[in-house]
Amino acid sequence: MYNGRDMTELSMMAKTDWANDELAFFHHSFQQIVPYLNTEGQTIQREIIEEIQNRGGLKKL
Repeated sequence: MYNGRDMTELSMMAKTDWANDELAFFHHSFQQIVPYLNTEGQTIQREIIEEIQNRGGLKKL
């Protein structure tokens, strides 16, 4: 279970400052609601994906 900062706090930060577990959690969450995302949500999802790619992906524990 994710036990970190919420989207309200994270939205005020650059994606480069997010922790890997935050990127992973919100990436998964956005994947679950793709059909319902508006333009802003799609932009956030794309930025999360780009940051994950910039870090070389997320490693499984």
